[in-house]
Amino acid sequence: MNWLVYLLRCSDGSLYCGVTNNIEKRIAKHSTGKGAKYTRSRLPVELVWRSSGTDKSTAHKAEYYIKQCTKREKEDLTLGSGYLNKALLKNFGIVNG
Repeated sequence: MNWLVYLLRCSDGSLYCGVTNNIEKRIAKHSTGKGAKYTRSRLPVELVWRSSGTDKSTAHKAEYYIKQCTKREKEDLTLGSGYLNKALLKNFGIVNG
């Protein structure tokens, strides 16, 4: 139960969603340009949301679910409110970590 979903805010204001079992190591990779291709050209990045711990399968399903949502829904999630926050809790048992 040590996997989590996270959102990073990139320098251009966009949001990147990912999954990891070691958040500190993953953010360090993103910050040095060795993370996802998407974030490499949008440095620096800042962690703006992360989920509570869950299993790997659930984390990947939640990541896919979040990636299908609008930017507005993701922004609401970073504030701890809105439809997406409720949907993640209901469908995946995930809350803000």
